[in-house]
Amino acid sequence: MQKILIANRGEIAVRVIRACRQLGISSVAVYSDADRSALHTRLADESCRIGPSSPAESYLHIERILEAAEKSGADAVHPGYGFLAENGDFAEAVQAAGLVFIGPGARAIRLMGDKAAARASMQAAGVPVVPGYHEGQDERSLAEAAQDIGFPVLVKAAAGGGGKGMRVVRGPGDLGDQLESARRESRSAFGDERLILEKYIPRARHIEFQVLADSHGHALHMFERECSIQRRHQKMIEESPSPFLGVELRESMGAAAVAASQAAGYENAGTVEFLVPDEGGGESREHPFYFLEMNTRLQVEHPVTELVTGYDLVALQIAIAAGDPLPFTQPELSQRGHAIEVRVYAEDPAAGFLPMAGRLFEVAEPEGPGIRVDSGVSGGEEIGVLYDPLLSKVIAYGADRAAAIRRMRAALGQTAYLGLTTNLDFLKAVLEHPAFEAGDTHTGFIEEHFQGWVPARLSLPAEAMIAAALIDLRTAGGESSTASGGSDPYSPWDSPDGFRLGMGAT
Repeated sequence: MQKILIANRGEIAVRVIRACRQLGISSVAVYSDADRSALHTRLADESCRIGPSSPAESYLHIERILEAAEKSGADAVHPGYGFLAENGDFAEAVQAAGLVFIGPGARAIRLMGDKAAARASMQAAGVPVVPGYHEGQDERSLAEAAQDIGFPVLVKAAAGGGGKGMRVVRGPGDLGDQLESARRESRSAFGDERLILEKYIPRARHIEFQVLADSHGHALHMFERECSIQRRHQKMIEESPSPFLGVELRESMGAAAVAASQAAGYENAGTVEFLVPDEGGGESREHPFYFLEMNTRLQVEHPVTELVTGYDLVALQIAIAAGDPLPFTQPELSQRGHAIEVRVYAEDPAAGFLPMAGRLFEVAEPEGPGIRVDSGVSGGEEIGVLYDPLLSKVIAYGADRAAAIRRMRAALGQTAYLGLTTNLDFLKAVLEHPAFEAGDTHTGFIEEHFQGWVPARLSLPAEAMIAAALIDLRTAGGESSTASGGSDPYSPWDSPDGFRLGMGAT
């Protein structure tokens, strides 16, 4: 491979660009009009415009991405995560264009992207699945299945992900309305209104295993990541190793993850996700863990695996796509130390994690031993509402979990995104909670411990906000003589809402 086009944006595009640079491979960024001066477009060796700001007309537009690949002379495409990363049609189109798709084949993507088909496939392979139902779609069949499973049940979009089309139904009286609501959301988000039902397991641990498989018949896992700290069914904090798993359960789950990838005919990097019911929750169950889903792409939280294993997952993805065999065997892998990752979002936790938008005046990101930051933004950028509000990921590594937590707390104290409300204060509160420190985490952790949470204080004084705003205005006025002439699309004077001071900025 000589040149890779990254069909994505933000921090994951920056991450792949940095991997390409270390491997001596040229990188091509794509961008929408909203991202014309974004960090990933400035770091790549080349960049190509692929359309207007709307994702449907840019990052989700297969033909325009393939045109950019042809124009730039790229010979491979890395999809990152999100957008088209788990789109079988995209993988197929890339290969049909004579390019290397850095990910699994279209068949595996389609199989594991369909939750109903994935459940059936895992059952056939002997991988334990959450008790549930994935057959008829009429309301009567679903109602009868829900009664058989036992309330509460979880309604999930068969083609879904990211918490969309997901509803917890506490009793039969709520089922009809929740089914209709889930169908509407699923139809809007995925163009597919099929639903599945699963037993709702409260206080479960969400534990996933990183898997790798090459084209030479080799498959293995690179251990687990604990992802139980979530809001709205979306992960916020991930760590490895899990503070919960013992040797026997780790080996059993790892073997199930490899079996799942082999059943799917999988190649490249993927993640098999499991739920581990709380032993004290009174749940009767046949298995100590259940298959949840498989993500057929690189995960947001992949850095924690890289830190505890010492291997670059993006570089491994590229090598596998080039036809190379895996460079190690399962017995040669081990976990060393402990890593924790937090996701820094432009969102307001005190307002139901509502996404925030506005100008990012200044960025301060932590440095030091054991600290890594995967960022997709820089000072002066306008953060909009069209894309995921993830700003960066802060990862801390230590000799053990206590050391990693201490380093993460210190790192977050050195982190600021001036001009926007973020979840930084919330992350700090979670890391300081005694239950988190003890490793007593589960998927209901936020609801149990942080209902009605509000920040104790502003992380930055108002004077700092005002100073940054004045600097931003001065810079905008000094860099362009057209501030009043209207030719600078980023001038705060050209739009009545171009200058916004984020309330409660962190």
